Amino acid sequence: MAEASIDRAAIAATERLIRRHIRETPVVATTGADFGLADTPLAFKLELLQHSGSFKARGAFANLLTHAVPAAGVAAASGGNHGAAVAYAAMKLGIPARIFVPSVSSPAKIARIRSYGAELVIAGERYADALAASETWLAASGALAIHAFDQRETLLGQGTLARELERQTPLLDTVLVAVGGGGLIGGIAAWYAGAAKVVGVEPEAAPTLTRALAAGRPVDAEAGGIAADSLAPRRIGEQVFPIAVAHVERVVLVEDAAIAAAQRALWEQLRIVAEPGGAAAFAALLSGRYRPAPQERVGIVLSGGNTTAVDFAR
Repeated sequence: MAEASIDRAAIAATERLIRRHIRETPVVATTGADFGLADTPLAFKLELLQHSGSFKARGAFANLLTHAVPAAGVAAASGGNHGAAVAYAAMKLGIPARIFVPSVSSPAKIARIRSYGAELVIAGERYADALAASETWLAASGALAIHAFDQRETLLGQGTLARELERQTPLLDTVLVAVGGGGLIGGIAAWYAGAAKVVGVEPEAAPTLTRALAAGRPVDAEAGGIAADSLAPRRIGEQVFPIAVAHVERVVLVEDAAIAAAQRALWEQLRIVAEPGGAAAFAALLSGRYRPAPQERVGIVLSGGNTTAVDFAR
């Protein structure tokens, strides 16, 4: 049922709804040769240039423009990027927002949330802790919950990225997408639905979709690593999972060191500053965990740029 309601028609309608509130982010065309790889055509989707610094603004606006918002406003639990997106969308639409983040959230993301005027609550060490705190607040306040990934409107909003990418680069064979809770890959896979291969990329320290596929259902997984503030929610979304089973070609795991190397390579070759979670999809290609066929046209979603970037941009 969830898969049927999250489809191309619904994603197209959502894009029309949110279009004036979001940026059409650019695509940079290059080849693997620029990074010491085979001369494969590459297309980097620069979603780190989206409002609030990540793709999450799409899902945030899809939620706020679809639902009737109570006087108490909205609340969201987040590793950082979703919280920043909800805070940004709420600011633009004049809606009160309370954002719950774990202590692992990066200073850059916390600063973004505060800059948009939302009330910030730091709760626990991981996303699951922040989610529990937000649920307590929601029950007491009557605020509207905006889920980071496991909500229909969130998935539809993230799916608009794929519609935009297909319009910009219509001949892709494969799209590499980082996976946390699965909102982004769920929306992208629902849009392409087999028209291009969708390959998930997860940190070895946070294999949420990998564990779910092995178990045949969403299950708890490890939740650590360099990208824990964006790719470690512990469990893949219930609405995401059937979409992934139907339309995600496979999932590959990458080491933290490969993610850090991808961040450095993006800066050194393209002067692109990506956060760890934003660079994870490229890490699969750079490390050889995903090996394209000769002349396979590969799209890579650079999903977020909320980082101080001090260590690798010097």
